[in-house]
Amino acid sequence: MNFRLRPWEITDADSLVRFGNNPKIAANMTDQFPNPYTLEKAMAFIEFATSNTPPNILAIEVEGQAAGGIGIHPKSDIHRMNAELGYWLGEPYWGRGIISRAIPQMVEYAFKNWDINRIFARPFGTNTGSRRALENAGFTLEARFEKTIFKNGIYLDELIYAIRRK
Repeated sequence: MNFRLRPWEITDADSLVRFGNNPKIAANMTDQFPNPYTLEKAMAFIEFATSNTPPNILAIEVEGQAAGGIGIHPKSDIHRMNAELGYWLGEPYWGRGIISRAIPQMVEYAFKNWDINRIFARPFGTNTGSRRALENAGFTLEARFEKTIFKNGIYLDELIYAIRRK
């Protein structure tokens, strides 16, 4: 299935609510990802996502609509040569290889635009789809921290996957 990464636009707010307002997505995200995902929260997110140049948070456009998001978050201080990768995709598009292909595009974009040497992602241990997508994109498992995440009343393992600049 075809997709493209592009900057968020204010006109994406309805799509963001339509695809983001899903407890199955929120279950695999930090608590900063709203649930329920309201239009007001979508507008605030788009304002935030469009505030940097170059943009570090992009929309994943599928079939002409913003069906997910992917972002690179450069770190500071002693971690300044690292950036964290985060992403999500609307449930209708799960299992179609979109995230597995979006991750390498975002990695290339990040290494081109930021002075970093390592990109890492921290999926929950229970998120096998995300783990598989990272592995398919060339990320390697660097660490597993047992029961460090507390989400929806249960403890989950935190995994750290990373890829380094070649």
